[in-house]
Amino acid sequence: MKDADPLSLFTLADYLALAFLVTAYLGTSFVIDRENATRKSVATQMAFYRRRWMEVFAGRDARIFDAAILSSLRQGTSFFASACMIAIGGGAATLANPERLAGVARELSLDQAPATVWELKLIVALALVSNAFLKFVWSHRLFGYCAILMASVPEIGDAAEDVRRAEAARAAQINISAARSFNRGLRSVYFALASLAWLAGPLGLAIGTVVTTGVLWRREFASNSRAAILR
Repeated sequence: MKDADPLSLFTLADYLALAFLVTAYLGTSFVIDRENATRKSVATQMAFYRRRWMEVFAGRDARIFDAAILSSLRQGTSFFASACMIAIGGGAATLANPERLAGVARELSLDQAPATVWELKLIVALALVSNAFLKFVWSHRLFGYCAILMASVPEIGDAAEDVRRAEAARAAQINISAARSFNRGLRSVYFALASLAWLAGPLGLAIGTVVTTGVLWRREFASNSRAAILR
């Protein structure tokens, strides 16, 4: 007798909750990263200050402070990339011994589904964490490119002002791209945590998605930090 198709073990509610998660993840990224929106997010507002940073940077001789800021940004991306690697390793180890995961999941949802179901649910979280890892690595690399472009900006007196501003503008654009990848990595981590609520059933996944989306929306569009930036 052939084993049942693992996908057939999921209910319609499971598929709807998963579709809700994916839609919320993609929709949140689209709304937050949209630069021509009437109500801009914190992430897009900060792009202005990154360009302003490079303009000020091009006009001063002592650039140690700028190098220190860029170094701290790279350290942040490196930390989150390392954390994602640890999470991926832990998730892979759990997949190798799914019975323990199945026991915990059954206590949460009182569902007697086979271990394969819990493995597939965990794979969704691992996919989001893996995506976050790739975003953090790319962000770290872009910040490295930005450091090189910043180093290539001529000092005052070595080139015309329009040349220095053009070089600084290129560095600013790479800096903004690096920050965008970093923010997308963070959002992927948020939704990976939300996807773990699927272990408690489709309702748990839907609630986790709503809470995560609400937290992200408040921080980007209705937080005190946004108000401070706008002031």
